[in-house]
Amino acid sequence: MVTLQGQNIHLRALEPEDLEFVYAIENDENIWEVSNTITPYSKFLIRQYLENAHQDIYEAKQLRLVICKKGSSEAVGLIDLFDFDAKNKRAGIGIIIQNEVDRNNGFGKEALGLMINYAFEQLQLHQLYANIGTENKVSESLFTTFGFQRIGVKKDWNFTNNAFHDEAVFQLIKK
Repeated sequence: MVTLQGQNIHLRALEPEDLEFVYAIENDENIWEVSNTITPYSKFLIRQYLENAHQDIYEAKQLRLVICKKGSSEAVGLIDLFDFDAKNKRAGIGIIIQNEVDRNNGFGKEALGLMINYAFEQLQLHQLYANIGTENKVSESLFTTFGFQRIGVKKDWNFTNNAFHDEAVFQLIKK
């Protein structure tokens, strides 16, 4: 996989050295709400996942890339294509910037733009979709900046903090 370069960040494939970073993200209960996770992951399972991260998107049905600051291997987040459907030329897309100090610096916006371009130009996808909690206005703003449109709301979809929350579906169709 080629490295995808932006002005302030680059996207790269997962490496075995990313074990601690991925472990920290997957076990951060503050992020579970957006990643639809409810249980911690062991380092053993994440190590196995990283060992199989070399799989092609057509085989794994997922592509997870690390968001790094330009000129550095310092990881700030992850961006995923998931539920990859080659026949229907679509995939889900999600992004997480780990630390609050790295948020609102344009890293997520730049990474999302690179991944959208990669999905449409390299993978020849026709559409992308994102599932975003209706209370997550920051993510909604990020995705709509790129032309994603809200196409529906799944009522009481996620149960977090002892309450049900709605989740919106956003879709971007290649023009």
